[in-house]
Amino acid sequence: MENGRVENGVCSKESVNGSRDVWSCKDSDSSSADHLVVMVHGILGSATNWKFGAEQFVKRLPDKVFVHCSERNMSTLSLDGVDVMGERLAEEVLEVIQRKPNLHKISFIAHSVGGLVARYGIGRLYRPPRIENLEDSSADKQEENSKATIGGLEAMNFITVATPHLGSRGNKQVPFLFGVPAFEKAASCVIHLIFRRTGRHLFLTDNDEGKPPLLQRLVEEHDENHFMSALRTFKRRVAYSNVGYDHIVGWRTSSIRRNSELPKWEGSLDEKYPHIVYEEHCKACDAEQLESNSTEEEGSDKLEEELLKGLSRVSWEKIDVSFHSSRQRFAAHSVIQVKDETMHVEGADVIHHMIDHFLT
Repeated sequence: MENGRVENGVCSKESVNGSRDVWSCKDSDSSSADHLVVMVHGILGSATNWKFGAEQFVKRLPDKVFVHCSERNMSTLSLDGVDVMGERLAEEVLEVIQRKPNLHKISFIAHSVGGLVARYGIGRLYRPPRIENLEDSSADKQEENSKATIGGLEAMNFITVATPHLGSRGNKQVPFLFGVPAFEKAASCVIHLIFRRTGRHLFLTDNDEGKPPLLQRLVEEHDENHFMSALRTFKRRVAYSNVGYDHIVGWRTSSIRRNSELPKWEGSLDEKYPHIVYEEHCKACDAEQLESNSTEEEGSDKLEEELLKGLSRVSWEKIDVSFHSSRQRFAAHSVIQVKDETMHVEGADVIHHMIDHFLT
């Protein structure tokens, strides 16, 4: 049984299990929207965390996008581990694709740990180019088969918002620990008591069957999971990061940078987006460049450096966000997503920036 509603030309449907589909009411069955946008919440979150973002996307891109807010990892299910959540997300996405056969494109927008879940999920959804029997196919079919896909769809935008790409352990990656080594060490030892397997993955203390930490495996082509190939398949990869006042996820880990690479910023770049303070387009680096760029910084973590190098093998758009003058600056981790429209609406310009630069 499902509940539906209509508001300002936007249709939404919520199922009993909590998922939310949003599309334009100009086309009641959403048949003209061929671009699936999957929105993924963070730890202990729910599908409603992206309610504002989903509705804004559909209002601004009517009849182009069909938005699905993920529901398979809500609440305490988000403590089961990035891999388990990623498997669930992949299954959920495939079900949506089967339900909507008109879809041709796919994008992901993920908040916090949801960005890691999405990176795992796309590795499971990755389909390599099919090169067999190309000579016997039509030109259109040859072109279609020569491209890698995500769940059979053309990969467009992969967007993360305040995601701890380099993990959360040590070296001021979790700001509320104040950069005190003793606090950070203690957190690594007890985090699993609070956030279970997901905590182990975030603090890189997992050791399943002697395997390297999961976040390390996410920057490798591991077993049957082509994580980096999947990430490379997207036309754009974007990382939105809070430069400060995010007490959950630090600037460095969310922007995939070393300390020495964090940019200096002054204020808004555009009146339209008052909280966007810096934008950087980083090209993909090859192995030789990565070695030459590598620096031994004081307190640097070798595993963190491996993650950074791995993720730098693909290009990224890095968008830095500041809520320093906001009344809700201490809730920056939620404001950047507009988790609650009433409390966090000051982050609406970040969502609008996302939409204005979105490849459809």
